[in-house]
Amino acid sequence: MLKKKVAFYTMGCKLNYAETSTIARKFSDLNYEHVSFNSFADIYVINSCSVTKNAETEFKCIVRSAMRKNEKAFIIAIGCYAQLYPKEISYIIGVDLVLGSEEKFHIIDSLEKVNLSKKNYPAKVLLSKKTCSYFSSYSSPSSTTTIGFGYNRTRSFLKIQDGCDYKCSYCVIPMARGPSRSEHIENILKNIKCLLKKGVKEIVLTGVNIGDYGKKIFHKNERLTYTFFDLIQEIDQIKEIEMGRIRLSSIEPNLLKNEYIEFFSKSKHFVPHFHLPLQSGSNDILGKMQRRYRRELYQEKVKTIRNLIPDAYIGSDIIVGFPGETHRHFLETYHFLKQLDISSLHIFTYSRRPNTKSYTIQQDNNVSNRIQKKRNKTLRILSKKKYRSFCEKQIHTKKTVLFENNSSTTTNNEYLYGYTENYIRTKISFIPTFRNTLQDVILKKIDEKDGIMIADASTTKSKSMG
Repeated sequence: MLKKKVAFYTMGCKLNYAETSTIARKFSDLNYEHVSFNSFADIYVINSCSVTKNAETEFKCIVRSAMRKNEKAFIIAIGCYAQLYPKEISYIIGVDLVLGSEEKFHIIDSLEKVNLSKKNYPAKVLLSKKTCSYFSSYSSPSSTTTIGFGYNRTRSFLKIQDGCDYKCSYCVIPMARGPSRSEHIENILKNIKCLLKKGVKEIVLTGVNIGDYGKKIFHKNERLTYTFFDLIQEIDQIKEIEMGRIRLSSIEPNLLKNEYIEFFSKSKHFVPHFHLPLQSGSNDILGKMQRRYRRELYQEKVKTIRNLIPDAYIGSDIIVGFPGETHRHFLETYHFLKQLDISSLHIFTYSRRPNTKSYTIQQDNNVSNRIQKKRNKTLRILSKKKYRSFCEKQIHTKKTVLFENNSSTTTNNEYLYGYTENYIRTKISFIPTFRNTLQDVILKKIDEKDGIMIADASTTKSKSMG
């Protein structure tokens, strides 16, 4: 009997990648063969995003792409878009099944309720209104065809928390993922040890709001009480991490306590990498966004990191074009960021999302598309300058790079690529044994063609696990 072929596509955040990989593993013991999303498949599973309107438009393009591979394929929609707008998705031509945030983790059971050989229009919808369960998730060492992500046996995204209790006026995530809830420490530690034994060299702790870790932890019908500080201290004691490292994903600036920063400055296993979303450098706009801090607190956090961990990478998120953002507000943001000692920026253009508070702001307060694009471009230029400056300060220093288990060819040379502990994209002349290993290197110079740091491997020492 021929195996059915299944393919996965992941949109959006690291948390989605962790969950896609977990869902994909549910097919492993069944009569399914994992294939690339660019190949012919009997079933295509798309893990969607709904942070912006563009993400929803992209989803429709991905569906059409799957149909071009196999017009008779059974297409399943999961993820935030599916949870928020199931009826809308059910009428997208090609989609056969829509699963909510709870149901996606029971995907095998859901498939038994439908006829896979028959196209459905509108699609069948299986969705619970409440999203309050917790499902452990992590991306594991596997073929890149499983989730369409190019890190094979290199790094893993480990979910430690889900949902959010914040009410930022522009954000739909609390509606899509429900209230904040957390994984219990015992299971997190077990998963980390398991991943390290499988050969993973870097584990990224991820969630919707990881600094809020500790809320609603249940284990064996018992309510547990932990804090984020409890968690990172326990992780740092794992002996197996000696051959790997731990990285944080995004953490809210008001939840990054100074004692955490001091702890990270002394840790041998947590890398010096912080991603602190700012969203705006104007206190007026931060208030309208219903963020839980002012820019002065953000500035204080950056200074604390720089004082304790001078070479740390500090990234940030910025939203431009929020309703009511005047030229003065934007200049406040620009000049605040210009003097701030951070490493780079992720720039997002504001996108009106239904059922959010900012959606109801009067139309005459909206910023035109032309101005939004101009502000976005201005900050992207600033971000490139900051990243370049950050990298230049690291030249001639010794760093540890995790080289990815793949290679890319330029015009004249073949390289291996990876990231330093402080998140500098680095390349080295191709050495097969360096794939999926941690290597000590000397950063030599920035390649002017692609902006990637070139490293010298002449004095490296492998830290691979074999």
